[in-house]
Amino acid sequence: MSSGDEISEATGQRILIVDDDEGVTQTFARGLRLEGYQVHTANSAEAGLREARDSQPDAIILDLRMPLVDGLGFLRQLRERDAQRLTPVAIVTGDYFLEDEIASQLRALGAELLYKPLWLEDLIGLARTLLTPRVFH
Repeated sequence: MSSGDEISEATGQRILIVDDDEGVTQTFARGLRLEGYQVHTANSAEAGLREARDSQPDAIILDLRMPLVDGLGFLRQLRERDAQRLTPVAIVTGDYFLEDEIASQLRALGAELLYKPLWLEDLIGLARTLLTPRVFH
């Protein structure tokens, strides 16, 4: 498959990136836009929840450790919304010592869990995984 084919597959798919680190947010956004995704960003959980409501993303990439409301709190609030109960979400964190209980809660809420740093290839693979239709039994 040529690079052009891959870009055309992504066109129109919306991804929301929520991370309090502006550098991470912009780096992730730039890489995903180069692949043809429509990218929205937010630098706090509160702004991310508003953006998720307004832009109705097809997938969300979310930082775990943010001030005020963390990624787990964001995810709980997101899952309370009927329209976004099944929106694919990936939690990306630099916290390698994440408690098992928190990891279990994140997975129970339907989130993928990955660790920083993510290279561009990892990010693109993550986006494709999140946006691949899943079959539920």
